[in-house]
Amino acid sequence: MARATFYILDVFAEKHYAGNQLAVFRHVEGIDDDEMQQIARETNFSETTFIMSDQPENGSFRVRIFTPGEEVPFAGHPTLGTAFVIQQEIIRKPVDHVLLNLKIGEIPVTFNYVDGRPDILWMKQQPPTFGQTLEPADVAKTIGLSEDDIDSRFPIQEVSTGLPAIIVPLRNLQTLQRAVVDRRLYFDLVANTKAKAILVFCPESHEGKNHISVRFFADFYGITEDPATGSANGCLAGYLAKYRCFGTDSVSMRAEQGYEIGRPSLLYLESSAQGEKIDVSVGGRAVMVARGEWL
Repeated sequence: MARATFYILDVFAEKHYAGNQLAVFRHVEGIDDDEMQQIARETNFSETTFIMSDQPENGSFRVRIFTPGEEVPFAGHPTLGTAFVIQQEIIRKPVDHVLLNLKIGEIPVTFNYVDGRPDILWMKQQPPTFGQTLEPADVAKTIGLSEDDIDSRFPIQEVSTGLPAIIVPLRNLQTLQRAVVDRRLYFDLVANTKAKAILVFCPESHEGKNHISVRFFADFYGITEDPATGSANGCLAGYLAKYRCFGTDSVSMRAEQGYEIGRPSLLYLESSAQGEKIDVSVGGRAVMVARGEWL
């Protein structure tokens, strides 16, 4: 068997020790599902990924994604980070794209390069689907806000590009910073929804060069607050285009996340709506922090 290796990355990060942490394990042919779950629990990042083989099958690399509690069909920063590892450590030369075969299906990740090094990576997500809308009063109480803090121009709605999220529009940055989840009310709320996570956003930012600020709460998955969430921001990108939140059905913007928990992150969102069809892509940078052997 090839030497067992792992990599630690920061994804959606402009520098080390920002963005969202990811562990990627390689040469996993000898371990079973239970051990993968145990490794993810031991690592205790929001997600841990496993590259099932260095050899692509029909042009795609099979990858599995685990939270500390369960395997999930798709997640954003694990998809980008794992593609980064495949390009840097397995392919080891510049390529236009890498195709990942996830439980949800095949997700392409496209590479841009600066001075021969990967810069912004982009993943094209599945077209968003829109689920039930929720009552502002119920959601506001769950996140410790008043109903007046919700931007009533737009709905609170479940949206999914593979992993669903409840999208909540807020009025301003001050309101977003005040959000605090009541765990009891949160679990009562998600007991009746397909989406088990809440993304709140507002059209203001901590840094002027960014366009929106985002926070993401997912206690159901063991994540009190996530510093950067590609899947949920893909849901948000589709939502912004559908409801023309910025006055247009074509979105190209920089979304910041993680500032409230000391892990500033930057995500690039692109989406466009043509009738009922919405295309969504999410981009960001990845930074290698460490590599080593696992036993």
